[in-house]
Amino acid sequence: MKKIIVNSVLAFLTISAIHADTIPVKNFVHHGPFPLTKQLTVGVDTAALLYKQDWTTVLSKNPLPSDNGGRVHSDGILRVGGSEPQLHSISFNLQADRFAKAGLNITGIDKYKITLNGRDSGNDLSLTPATYAVNISFITEENVDDTVSVAIVTETPEYLALRNDGKRNFTLDDVLYGPQIVSVAVSPDGKWLLTGYALQTPQPDHRSWQTLTNLTTGQVTVLNGTRNSWMPRSNRYYFEQKGLRGKEIITVDPLSGKSEVFARNIPDGRYFISPDEKSLFYYISKPGPTEDSDIYQILEPDDRQPGWRNRTHIARYDIASGIYLPLTDGHLSANVMDVSDDASKLLLSVPRSRLEKRPTTVFDILVLDLNTLTVDTIVSRDGFVGRAIFSPDANRILISGSPEALGGIGKNLPEGRIPSMVDTQLFLYDVNSKAIQPLTRDFDPNVGAFQWSRADGLIYFTAENKDLITLYRLDPKNGKITTIPVPEDNISSFSLPLNGTTVAVKGQSASNPDRLYTFDTKSLKMKLLDEPKNEMLGDVLLGECRPWTFVNSRGDSINGRFYLPPNFDPSKKYPMIVNYYGGCSPTTRSFESRYPHNAYAALGYVVYVINPSGATGFGQEFSSRHVNTAGNGVAEDIIEGTQRFCEEHPFVNPDKIGCIGASYGGFMTQYLQTVTPIFAAAISHAGISDHTSYWGNGYWGYSYSEVSMADSYPWSDTELYVSQSPLYNADKIHTPILFLHGDSDHNVPFAESIQLFTALKLLGRETALVAVTDQDHHILDIDKRKKWQNTIWAWFAKYLQDDPTWWNELYPPKQL
Repeated sequence: MKKIIVNSVLAFLTISAIHADTIPVKNFVHHGPFPLTKQLTVGVDTAALLYKQDWTTVLSKNPLPSDNGGRVHSDGILRVGGSEPQLHSISFNLQADRFAKAGLNITGIDKYKITLNGRDSGNDLSLTPATYAVNISFITEENVDDTVSVAIVTETPEYLALRNDGKRNFTLDDVLYGPQIVSVAVSPDGKWLLTGYALQTPQPDHRSWQTLTNLTTGQVTVLNGTRNSWMPRSNRYYFEQKGLRGKEIITVDPLSGKSEVFARNIPDGRYFISPDEKSLFYYISKPGPTEDSDIYQILEPDDRQPGWRNRTHIARYDIASGIYLPLTDGHLSANVMDVSDDASKLLLSVPRSRLEKRPTTVFDILVLDLNTLTVDTIVSRDGFVGRAIFSPDANRILISGSPEALGGIGKNLPEGRIPSMVDTQLFLYDVNSKAIQPLTRDFDPNVGAFQWSRADGLIYFTAENKDLITLYRLDPKNGKITTIPVPEDNISSFSLPLNGTTVAVKGQSASNPDRLYTFDTKSLKMKLLDEPKNEMLGDVLLGECRPWTFVNSRGDSINGRFYLPPNFDPSKKYPMIVNYYGGCSPTTRSFESRYPHNAYAALGYVVYVINPSGATGFGQEFSSRHVNTAGNGVAEDIIEGTQRFCEEHPFVNPDKIGCIGASYGGFMTQYLQTVTPIFAAAISHAGISDHTSYWGNGYWGYSYSEVSMADSYPWSDTELYVSQSPLYNADKIHTPILFLHGDSDHNVPFAESIQLFTALKLLGRETALVAVTDQDHHILDIDKRKKWQNTIWAWFAKYLQDDPTWWNELYPPKQL
């Protein structure tokens, strides 16, 4: 019998001869044998049938399945051989609970190919924590009888296991890759649904497509292209194409499939179709004055932002006549928020800068009568308003804004308290009487997207509801708000029909990705239409997610939840990672997020998610605690919650707790280390270390400070800006802290991490700084996000699992 051990394994064994252990692969699936036929080899003077001697092509072109059929072996031995060459494969699942190095010891064969999770691999393995489908495809030669066996050789056998339960752990790849729903749109009559999909794969491949679903029969048709949209009124979808007379709009009847030209030779540009389907409204971008590229003037703080000087205006194109008529012009932009159903009125928002007073950007809300070209001002220079839409009859206008909008009529706070500018309320404005009604003043959830149904006259909206995003509807006649019982934690989008009763809604929960539903507005009965990642995640084993809320020492109920590792053992002691909100929004129960909590739990951590004081979605009083506190109260909630959680859950090791947050959450990570020693490791992504430098340097520093530091400035409240900044308390930090930052971050400048990192280096504290090239506030490039996430996990492994191997593999010690 031949015994083949590849060079990488020999080297591994030589270096680690004393410490290496062997894990024999006893259980595997064998596919084959598949006979290989002779091939015709044509030479200069001869042609002959010969067996192929170079098997590279055969192995590369025949990736044998590792999860389809085959024979199970449980003794670790495979006897092979025959009169002709044969193709085989052996497959098994290898679980890495920690980062580990290993080698494959393969005996009895010498022509083989190894793949891990479908990707080519050598024998020398560097395994990040995950479940690996290992497949070894190989060829046996003619007239050879042999015995094949496989073993894993490693210094850390306690980190590796052969998995035979058909399950695998959740990983970051499950978040980044696979199909996802990107858009849903119900037809005007509510009988058809357009759904947009996108597919990301590990290969440099990204596909998008749309489907058309007959909601009566359930029939699904894949459409050509991805830019189909519903006409506003007629039950036809449309797309653009180049025609003989320029760009044209084509409409399609979904039932018959018949298409026709709706408009020919339309102007270039971004547009939408008017509700009466007689016009196109265009957005015109006009460039502002330019500067010398070598030396240039910055007019205002926001002038640093690309395109800030450009202005947006509106034009109307009449389809019948072909007349293109500009509607707005001037040095201020005009943005369309809505069009009346009869297409006679435009609802416009006009922003303008006002630096001398908070808020520094204010808005006019105007109604432009398209018949008379007269303007009615609804709201004048109010910096607290947001979106606005018409009622079906255009006699009322639904306006969103903070509690301070419209003269503070929506404010519900003790005297002297400043509300959060991002705690969004709804207001109803009567065009005739000019009366304003605050619809959600006593409603705690934070309003998100909203639509006014033409079918039943009700207002549908999503809102942050503690750590959920819930779908509601509001009756404008009596102000009554009703919860719509969609069976998901986080509702991300919904689509209403013009006339029908069928609504489409997309959402996900703490333990599952997006699902697509429809429901009837009368019965509220839900129908599940699609789970695009269901098959992909069918073999994933997730740990439990459980709610956990505590009452803090101030008597406040503090919302939270925790995730347990798969195969959780309550008798063990687990390290724990604490995560909290960034910005002002709660850390919601999303499955796929910046920090996918299930993936952290799969690495052997308990993950505690807390929504401390200042988060929206818990009422105006709670969210107002974010204002002019710079971490006070928020930090106390996190510290008390972490301590109480450990007291009530003995399976947590209180000496191995880490914390992580981004943006404002990154600031909280830094600030926490100045006031408590309870964390063994900390990670700050894009965190603020000095409120004064962030206030002046970030693109939105001074404007975000209008939210968090309302009416307070570095010169008027140095206690708030300086004493509460981690940089000025750097000497109090003793926790090992990792700073992560995109080096092109325009929101929180890279320098915010650099300066506290520098301070800690000068103080001789344990710290590290990792920059992500050409990334802004969010790490969006997939390959860079994977490296960024592995950096996070390697840092926690080093300090919470006492295993620096992964960190040293990513960032080997360097002699400078």
